[in-house]
Amino acid sequence: MSLLPAADTRALMRRVSALTENRPGIYRMIDPAGRVLYVGKAKRLRTRVLSYFRARDDKASIILQAAHDITWDYQPSEFAAHLAELREIKKHRPMYNVQMNRRRRAVFIALTAGPIPKLALTGVTARAGVRYFGPFSSAVRAGTAIRVINDLLGLRDCADRLPMVLGDQGDLFAEPKRAACPRYEFGTCSGPCGGFVTEAGYRERTEAAVRFLGGYQVQPIDRVIAMMMRAAETQDFEAAARWREKFEALEWLLAASARARLGIDLLSFVYREPGALGDERVYLIRSGLVRATYPYPNTPLELEVFKAVVAGELASPLPPGGPLQAATMDEMLLVMSWFRRHPDALRRTSPFTDWAA
Repeated sequence: MSLLPAADTRALMRRVSALTENRPGIYRMIDPAGRVLYVGKAKRLRTRVLSYFRARDDKASIILQAAHDITWDYQPSEFAAHLAELREIKKHRPMYNVQMNRRRRAVFIALTAGPIPKLALTGVTARAGVRYFGPFSSAVRAGTAIRVINDLLGLRDCADRLPMVLGDQGDLFAEPKRAACPRYEFGTCSGPCGGFVTEAGYRERTEAAVRFLGGYQVQPIDRVIAMMMRAAETQDFEAAARWREKFEALEWLLAASARARLGIDLLSFVYREPGALGDERVYLIRSGLVRATYPYPNTPLELEVFKAVVAGELASPLPPGGPLQAATMDEMLLVMSWFRRHPDALRRTSPFTDWAA
C-alpha cells in the first residue's frame, strides 16, 4: 500500500483543522481506492482527528500514512458515537480495525460447529454456527471449568485437524479401533476419533453441556457432588479433594453464567441521553440491544408516538435465551461496557412501564 506524501498530509491536516468541530462523532480513514481503512469514534472529534497528525505511536502513524482522505459524521452524543462506530465497522470491516483492535478483556465459551463439536475459550464471536456463552471475566477459571466439563461429559479437546470417525461408520473399521490420545483410556473422552461413540451419542453429550452452560440443568455438577461425598464417606480424602476442586470450578462457572445472564436481562429500559448540543435522545434498550432511537419526546404528540413504540416493543417476544447470538454480541458488550463505565447514566434510565401508560 502506497503511503501519503508529506505535502498531501499537510493539506489534509489543514482541511480537517478548518472543517471539523469538537463534537461527538465518528471518522473514517479512506485509502486511494475509496476503501475504508479504519473507523474511529471521539467525544471531541476535531481534537481526536488532529491528534493523528501529531502522533508518534506506530498505530496512528501507520493509519494516517496509508490514508488518502478522512471523512466524518457528527453524532448527538458520545453514546451515539460508540454505536455508530460499531455499525460502521460491521458494515465495512476495515483492515486496521481488524488488525489493530484492542483485545477484549471478556472471554466466551464457544461450542464449535459441526457433527463433533468441542468447547473452546475464545474472544472472537463472529463465527457462523458457533454457540457462545458468557461473557466471563476470568479466562483461567473459565478454561479450568471447560476441562472439567470435557472430562465429565466425555467431550473431545483435540485439534480440529484430527480426523474424526463416528461409531455409525462401521464399514470404516477394518482395522481395530484406536483412540488418538490417552483420554479415552482414562475414561475422560468418549473417543470420537476412534469410532467409540455414535453421532447421536456425542450430540447428547454436547447438548448436556449446552443445558448446563445455559443454566437449564445441574448435570454434570450433581455427579461431582455425589463422587465427592462418596470419597468423603470412604475417607479417601485425596480423591475428595480432587472432586472438590472440580466442584469449585463448576460452581464458579454456574455463578458467573448466572451473573452474565442477569446482567444482560437487567439491561432493559428506556435510556435518556442528553445531546452534546441539546440534541437529546431516548434509546429503547432490551436485553442489552438498542431496539430503537428517537428524539426525546417534548410535545404531547411526540410522547404518544413514543409510547406506542414502547408498547409495541413490550408486545414483541423476548430475545431467545440460551447461547448468545454472534450477530448481536458486539452491541451487547458495548452497551454493558457503557453502563459499567458510566454508572451515572443509569440515573437517566426508566422502566418500559413508565412510558407504556
